Amino acid sequence: MTQTSFPPTDASGPDLAGQPDQATVDLLGLLAYGELTAFERLATDARMSPTLGDKIALAAMAAAEFSHFQAICGELDRLGVDREHAMAPFIGPLTAFHNSTAPADWLESLVKAYVGDNIAADFYREIATRLPSPSRELVLNVLDDTGHAAFAIDRVRAAIEANPTVAGRLALWARRLVGEALTQAQRVGVDRDALTGLLVGVGDLDALAAIFNRLMAAHGRRMAALGLSA
Repeated sequence: MTQTSFPPTDASGPDLAGQPDQATVDLLGLLAYGELTAFERLATDARMSPTLGDKIALAAMAAAEFSHFQAICGELDRLGVDREHAMAPFIGPLTAFHNSTAPADWLESLVKAYVGDNIAADFYREIATRLPSPSRELVLNVLDDTGHAAFAIDRVRAAIEANPTVAGRLALWARRLVGEALTQAQRVGVDRDALTGLLVGVGDLDALAAIFNRLMAAHGRRMAALGLSA
């Protein structure tokens, strides 16, 4: 990630004029648009559901994502920030990510939501700890699982048991998703100095390496839960 210079201000609190800091606005805007697109994707993926029960489950998860979107917008309203303005910088990067990782079938859509979305959520959790309250608590709550983890694990493992050959394809797909997600995160960080400032504020290179190691460890556990090789 490109090294950027920052003014000597606290990136985790309001400025002297009482306005919300840019890092908080950026992270809330990024998450708001992410939750909105998650809602759209889950609603679309529901059309590929092989059973009515699966369709109902995904519809419920989509509703939960939209509820998260509304909660974030409520926080932006509380801070006096225009929600569309806050989301605007992230439309391009997130749209590019989703366009480049469109799932070809039901199983790929489950892996994308479970693996791709969760590695991004892990990253956001790491930097959200530097946000001021109550934005910090809201972000951490919004990033909680909506039930997709258990659902995806059950369906993917059942599919692998029925046809073991799909495991290799899904493992390759998951690796691609992680690569694309990390590339997207880097692009956003370069474009948004305030978000990069949150990472710089984490500490030295050892601290940043520890974050990356935690992300990869969590990813490995998710892959194992799916029955896939990392």
